[in-house]
Amino acid sequence: MRFRRYLPVFIGALLIVGFQVALSAAGATYYMTQITMSAYYALVVIGLCLLMGYAGQVSLGHAGFFSIGGYTSAVLTTCNLIAWRDAPLVAWCRSLGLVFERQDLYGATILSFSPWPAFLAALVLTGLIAFLIGLPVLRLKGHYLAMATLGFGLIIYRVVLGARLFGQSDGISSVPPFPLIAGLQVNGRSAFRVQNYYIAWAVVMAAMVLAISLVNSRVGRALRSIHQNEEAAHSLGIDTYRYKLATFVLSAIFAATGGALLTHYNGSIGPGEVTVMKSVRYVAIVAVGGMASLWGALAMGILLNFLSLRGVFGTYDDVVFGAILIAMMLFAPQGLLRVPRLRLLSSLLSRRSHG
Repeated sequence: MRFRRYLPVFIGALLIVGFQVALSAAGATYYMTQITMSAYYALVVIGLCLLMGYAGQVSLGHAGFFSIGGYTSAVLTTCNLIAWRDAPLVAWCRSLGLVFERQDLYGATILSFSPWPAFLAALVLTGLIAFLIGLPVLRLKGHYLAMATLGFGLIIYRVVLGARLFGQSDGISSVPPFPLIAGLQVNGRSAFRVQNYYIAWAVVMAAMVLAISLVNSRVGRALRSIHQNEEAAHSLGIDTYRYKLATFVLSAIFAATGGALLTHYNGSIGPGEVTVMKSVRYVAIVAVGGMASLWGALAMGILLNFLSLRGVFGTYDDVVFGAILIAMMLFAPQGLLRVPRLRLLSSLLSRRSHG
């Protein structure tokens, strides 16, 4: 039974390898850049699918959590501590390997935090902010909850746009690569294209295994009961508030992971990642894939983000995702991939066969 539960993960891994081999054979490895970026964006979608599809909570602020992860890692790995190199705290961090010296684009020596502690700090900070935001916000329901998370996203956007620390409208550039193990590193240069394709997908598959384990556990059953009828779940002794808060924090950490890794992959991050329409985009993708369909949300997340990054939608990018969200809410609230056998298409085909 457990093997069948994780069988799609193994099938997905085979498809990932096969796709990479096909692209390499066709000489089209440049597509891997957008696929890798789409994989990091998909982490937000996976977390949001848990929050919306299982806990029944709508969030329009997950672009804020994505940017908190990215900006925290960017600030810590690009700040220059060279003037305080002899300070006791900085010297202690150097002895632990938390900070290191490197050359910037102009050849000057700078002293900044290593990507690993910066990444962990980004996750901890995001989790703490999500916890503090979730304490009051998750007591709201329906459109009040959506409005509250929308307000949070707007606050983060204005802070990023107005603070010199975050580069204001220019964002932060010159973010160093993220070294992992055995010579692997999160790096957007073409020489690391195939390597980073697999790194991104390894992270996504790990997130999917965690999400699948969660929804098939006692916690997942509690979340489903909360989604179906919160009052009934509470009457049965389920601590609905605690489960909703934990899911909210977990989904925020998923978003921060994607934000931090994508920032190191691109070598930069800008305020475009914090806009309200980014949050709407994530909600629209979850709606298309299915509110409670992890694989559907992942598939649509990769597809739609890839098309967007390739410029297929042009200047109408935000219009397309807004229209997708409206269409899904009106005609397929359970998601496009959860429409039973695509009834409309099958009925049309049957009419033709009998015509």
